[in-house]
Amino acid sequence: MPGAPRSLPQLAPDPFPADRFVLGGRAQSLDCRPGRLDGTAAHVMGILNVTPDSFSDGGQYMAVEDAVSRAAEMLSEGATIVDVGGESTRPGADPLSLEDERDRVVPVIEALSDRFPDALLSIDTYKPEVARAALAAGAHLVNDVTGLRLRPEMADVAADWNAPLILMHSRGEPGDLTRPRAYSDLVAEVRDTLAQAIRTAEEAGVEHLVVDPGFGFGKSHPDNLRLINAIDELLTLDRPVLVGVSRKSTIGAALGTPDDPAPVDERLYGSLGATAVAVMRGATIVRTHDVAPTVQTLEVLGATLRER
Repeated sequence: MPGAPRSLPQLAPDPFPADRFVLGGRAQSLDCRPGRLDGTAAHVMGILNVTPDSFSDGGQYMAVEDAVSRAAEMLSEGATIVDVGGESTRPGADPLSLEDERDRVVPVIEALSDRFPDALLSIDTYKPEVARAALAAGAHLVNDVTGLRLRPEMADVAADWNAPLILMHSRGEPGDLTRPRAYSDLVAEVRDTLAQAIRTAEEAGVEHLVVDPGFGFGKSHPDNLRLINAIDELLTLDRPVLVGVSRKSTIGAALGTPDDPAPVDERLYGSLGATAVAVMRGATIVRTHDVAPTVQTLEVLGATLRER
């Protein structure tokens, strides 16, 4: 098994010495403790759910050794970042206590940090206490699905550790984050909410920020697809854009119908199609369950675009 992730084409050699993201003609740095991410190609973030109830892979990686094995597989397939989450955001999921969430993720992050010292590790949590413990255990980035709405002090944690912070747009409370909401101007409201989150993070001293439009969180199926087509409008925030479409219900609805969606295990090709559109619109981090197919899709997409 590998000791470090295999790089996508055009990525700088390990340990990521390049220091610029280039998005739509604008450049931003994203500094992570093992090194810096180069932005000349899209990066793949592999999803590692150490949960019993996630919609796609719940219960598969609860044991530390199973989580480490899955991370090794994703890194060997080309993941640049491994995103570790201990609380499900599926519809109807019960919120988890910070103690239980911390107990799930910290041993996994400690094991991954020891086994793969050059890999970038992200903690997927909206709880500052969990983020702090995960960063102390070896995580490098914080992925907040509430975009600082519920716990703005998360920005203080990221600033204290000089950790990049991913700000995702969402509405509602944990357990009710995915229910569609009404928007008068979807793209403008998502952009403005993320802009406010950026200001909050910067005021706390966070230097490195990523934005995520929150595909599947508080939007209808048409809204989600509209946001993928509007990624370039989020580039006006001058921050790298992350997208996570993998196996989500909108993909199932597009492949079938909202009332009879394609099953979760039949959503790979649809996920890859939406991912390709998002990257062509300017996204530079892709969060996915299916690392190898996503890496291959982006390799061919990049090769094709370079020959224009």
